[in-house]
Amino acid sequence: MTERDLRRLFVESGALLSGHFSLSSGLHSGQYFQCALLLADPRSAEALGKALGALARKARWQAESVVSPALGGIIIGHETARSLGLKAYFAERGTEGALALRRGFTLKRGERVLVVEDVVTTGRSTQETISLIRSLGAEPVGAAAIVLREESSPELGVPLLRLALWPARSFPRDSCPLCAQGRPLVKPGSR
Repeated sequence: MTERDLRRLFVESGALLSGHFSLSSGLHSGQYFQCALLLADPRSAEALGKALGALARKARWQAESVVSPALGGIIIGHETARSLGLKAYFAERGTEGALALRRGFTLKRGERVLVVEDVVTTGRSTQETISLIRSLGAEPVGAAAIVLREESSPELGVPLLRLALWPARSFPRDSCPLCAQGRPLVKPGSR
């Protein structure tokens, strides 16, 4: 899948949004990638999962399972795992706010795990998922995302592959020009 094909999918699904958004990272931006709209179409979800699976195969990570942070990574993680013939798990926040594997999900000591996410901005959710995997004695081998919205990959301690690099300016709340303009703030994410 080319970046052009991906952009067409974002536009056709209404998943490429412009406005004033509060990101799950706490930053503000004038652009938002609403992957839930994109992944609502099972054909698009399957195609994107196959494309991420192809990147992972090419990287020769030889993952044994996929773990994604909830909520945004669940569908694309599942579709990527399906394309690789692997199990798909998701990490979710517990009562204290930390990511955990629940619902009977477990990883074996030394299990090679691919982390799959929809959009990476600061990489915080991806890094939390990687830390969780390590704390369980498994080995994170790499991360994959549909979109990286920063100029460069965040430091994750593992390689990050993505289908698209679409830098979108982000601002701290206290210096956001969109706030200064009085534009209404929307929080479309899951956190």
